[in-house]
Amino acid sequence: MKNLNNKVVVITGAGSGIGRSLAEQCARRGAKLALCDVNAEGLAKTRANCGSAPVLTDTVDVSDRAAMDAFRDRVVAEYGRVDLVVNNAGVAHSQTIENTSYEDFEWIMGINFWGVVHGTKAFMPELKKNAGSALVNISSVFGIISVPTQGTYNATKFAVRGFTEALRHETADSGLHVMCVHPGGIKTGIAHAARFYVGPDGSSDQSKTATEFVDKLARTTPDQAARKILSDLAKKRGRCLIGVDAQIISAISRLVPVNYWRLMGRLIPS
Repeated sequence: MKNLNNKVVVITGAGSGIGRSLAEQCARRGAKLALCDVNAEGLAKTRANCGSAPVLTDTVDVSDRAAMDAFRDRVVAEYGRVDLVVNNAGVAHSQTIENTSYEDFEWIMGINFWGVVHGTKAFMPELKKNAGSALVNISSVFGIISVPTQGTYNATKFAVRGFTEALRHETADSGLHVMCVHPGGIKTGIAHAARFYVGPDGSSDQSKTATEFVDKLARTTPDQAARKILSDLAKKRGRCLIGVDAQIISAISRLVPVNYWRLMGRLIPS
């Protein structure tokens, strides 16, 4: 993955944020792209930003296994191979666990966790055909620590971490490189497109709190995040921490594994 020229790169959630930046940077490095997203308009913009690079796009709901398998078939039919898959698509949700509906649990798990499973299972047989191929799954710094009102999001991102780390162990001798990514605060639109609710006591607007949190703490741009992912991938790292905040949070979680929230809670805007 040090040289992406003529490599076939698959990216889910490519219609915005880190997915878009990854697509643009891979295009500049000579990759052939296969991009999907549920947002057709955002996907079209990403495609336009990739210039003259070969780009296949498809509007796909990653929570739909059949749709992901069909996307894989289309990619293989178009390019004949797959070298790198980035399972990036994700959504956010904020609510106490007690007050979260089962429908919202199913919605976020379907995209954040099952989307990663579907992307991995669909493309792994193709990846294993090519020496030096790689699979990248995007977790979060919230796959390292858990915070109040983020229980559903935490559950999905911890699941992605566990799934990916197990897969990395299983494929250690196969020639397939597997990396789990833990972004800290990234300036993307995920908070603005999430499902948020007023707190159980009616006293707080979670969407406003989330926006303030992103504005105050998200110091890393999607372009910076994409560069870090590709740099760590070239170095064959198994875990990628993006941003100083992610490095600090990772360290605090190891030093204070039970009571880290007493420190981290002070960073959350009130």
